[in-house]
Amino acid sequence: MKTQEIFWSVNIKFLRLRQKLSQEALAEKLGISRVKLNAHESGRTANPTIDDLINFSEFFRMSIDSILKMDLTKLSGQKIKDLEVGSELFMKGDQIRVLAITVDKEEQENIEYVPVHAKAGYRSGYADPEFLATLPRFNLPTVPKNGTFRMFPTVGDSMLPVPEGSDIITRYIQDWTTIKPETPCIVILRGDQDFVFKQVTINNDGTVLLQSFNKQYFAYTVPISDVIEFWEYYSFHSKQLPEPQSDMQQLMRMLQDMQNEIKEIKGRGAYK
Repeated sequence: MKTQEIFWSVNIKFLRLRQKLSQEALAEKLGISRVKLNAHESGRTANPTIDDLINFSEFFRMSIDSILKMDLTKLSGQKIKDLEVGSELFMKGDQIRVLAITVDKEEQENIEYVPVHAKAGYRSGYADPEFLATLPRFNLPTVPKNGTFRMFPTVGDSMLPVPEGSDIITRYIQDWTTIKPETPCIVILRGDQDFVFKQVTINNDGTVLLQSFNKQYFAYTVPISDVIEFWEYYSFHSKQLPEPQSDMQQLMRMLQDMQNEIKEIKGRGAYK
């Protein structure tokens, strides 16, 4: 059997230089030491860990398979752009994200709860079964058996009318291309960014539009490489009752619904 040539170290250095980043700058963005990055680039890391594979793949928006098996230095600039922007593997999340889960005695998946104090650890340990085993976990008879569910706390009032401090039960989204515009999701972001509960729209330019439910907050975009996971809203749990909408809020809601209907009608007309 022919031995597969591996281009990991060459490609990591190539991709870093292509973005005009120093080793110090890239190491900081990846949350690793410069010494560790240098070991990857110099070939001293013969067997990168799963976490490293995912970390580099998501940052460079390039599939793990491409970074490992293709000599990117031999490709044209356009081909590199195609791999970065149009990579189906990256956009779908297939083959580059490893989701760890826990199960009960009957081999049924648990619902893990990620408390506020565990948020920082979750970013680095979401693929680590040992970390997930430290989280509170439970089961609910009303939650479907198909799919992986997780509960996240919310902070702030940007998700109103969902009461502040609610806990959101969500379903894991593996294939990001299935996310419909303005889908309510918990979005796990890299670095020091907080978990956010937003309406998610995937843009064609490699960015994600994040819109708050509370219209007093402006929408904003983040690079899709900043996203670790999407969890689609299923239900929420709260000790507070949602506040009744004021007449103005009801009017705004009606106007928003009318705008959505007009947009949908125009969209249908474009295909005639």
